[in-house]
Amino acid sequence: MLSSHAGRRRMDNIGFFFLNTFLFCTCLASPPNFVLLFADDLGFGDLGCYGHPSSLTPNLDRLAAGGLRFTDFYCTSPVCSPSRASLLTGRYQTRSGIYPGVLYPGSRGGLPLNETTIAEVLKPMGYATAAIGKWHLGVGANGMFLPTRQGFDQYLGIPYSHDMGPCWNLTCFPPDVKCFGLCDVGTVTVPLMLNEVIKQQPVNFLDLERAYTDFATNFITTSAKKKQPFFLYYPSHHTHYPQYAGQGAAGRTLRGPFGDALFEFDNTIGNLLTTLEKTGVTNNTLVFFTSDNGPELMRLSRGGNAGPLKCGKGTTYEGGMREPAIAFWPGTIRPGVTHEMASTLDILPTIASLAGAKLPQVMLDGVDMTEILVNQGKSKRETMVFYPTDPDEKYGLFALRLGKYKAHFYTRGATHSGTTPDQDCPVFAVLKAHDPPLIFDLEADPSEHYPLPLTGKPDLQALLERIKKAKEQFEASMVFGESQISKGTDPDLEPCCNPQCIPKPSCCKC
Repeated sequence: MLSSHAGRRRMDNIGFFFLNTFLFCTCLASPPNFVLLFADDLGFGDLGCYGHPSSLTPNLDRLAAGGLRFTDFYCTSPVCSPSRASLLTGRYQTRSGIYPGVLYPGSRGGLPLNETTIAEVLKPMGYATAAIGKWHLGVGANGMFLPTRQGFDQYLGIPYSHDMGPCWNLTCFPPDVKCFGLCDVGTVTVPLMLNEVIKQQPVNFLDLERAYTDFATNFITTSAKKKQPFFLYYPSHHTHYPQYAGQGAAGRTLRGPFGDALFEFDNTIGNLLTTLEKTGVTNNTLVFFTSDNGPELMRLSRGGNAGPLKCGKGTTYEGGMREPAIAFWPGTIRPGVTHEMASTLDILPTIASLAGAKLPQVMLDGVDMTEILVNQGKSKRETMVFYPTDPDEKYGLFALRLGKYKAHFYTRGATHSGTTPDQDCPVFAVLKAHDPPLIFDLEADPSEHYPLPLTGKPDLQALLERIKKAKEQFEASMVFGESQISKGTDPDLEPCCNPQCIPKPSCCKC
């Protein structure tokens, strides 16, 4: 029989649970807004709140201090386009066909229009939707793959990576410091698009973040005045090569060009937070931040930092796919740190749940994170799988995480992760099969230095069988979609503000 003291304590806990649930439901009486921030090539160790000693990220640090910081959050691919496809659809890139590698300015393919994005999930609920920044999910003939064809009411941005055009004579830092390197030559200069119209070509990097801030501020302010719930997606170009920064950030940090670019990204986030506060919607807005893949270590000090994690961009080691992530929602999300496993795949189901929207009637790979966010509870995610940049059905998964254990069935380095002292990271580390797989305890060894010895360890043998079963079950459920990237490229599809001009691509300027 419970003592009266224990009984009161139990009743207090039950009362707190129902009060918390009541307050959460009351808060959601008006649909919440969503701001999704997506960095580019940002490593696990690049932010101040993740331990970098010289990064200047006061606004992201403020989000982390007032929100929930994840330690075990993953993207689905160690390169750009596939990672973005998974973020917006809640499905592995192998299902939607965004593989192998990434899309290019003249790519014939793109995110298939029968895939359902977060924006398309929210539109039937009356949401205003907008995107600013790097799209990188295709342009296509007549702009058929642009954000405005995928559920977004408005778009301002560069429709692919900002190094996918000649940059040697463009200004990346004031007063006239040219961009570092050549970027891609033999293609059109990088355009800035408003919806489906090119407004500037080449883009002016020094004014770009100010343009994004103005556009986003107007979008949030207009939505708030109309009392219309909104979804703002900001996939930043920062901190991808070539780094750039305008007057407000250039030369302001201890970390050089990379640090200045990161600081400018942080400043834009600060401007968005200020707008949320001024319009009075902060307490009804979920702000979620993460990154598309790990750091491009081949760029040396201009390439980001994976912290304690192994390798970086292009690889299926932790440094390639484990990302910083922060969820911020004052009054709903308590400040703290969670070690629960979660993924970019989980953002669509979570947003749908919080908005009361219907999930797409397709095979989803994401799970609802609401329990983690609202109650700092357990994750519904049991596994995370790791595909290489060029997945195929012959090899299947390169690695799988089950609980705290990660098994590598194949390992391989990547050009993106060259220059590091670790010989497993560069492209010279060729494909190697592991049978039995290399198994790491990621809680004790997040750097993946020390594979667990399986011989004479019955408990680990049992774990191995569970991992193999999880791998078999997942691969049996995977149906590879038609590769969009394998459709190739057509120079005539490259965005040009003066389509009839000659000679291309150099004449595409406005």
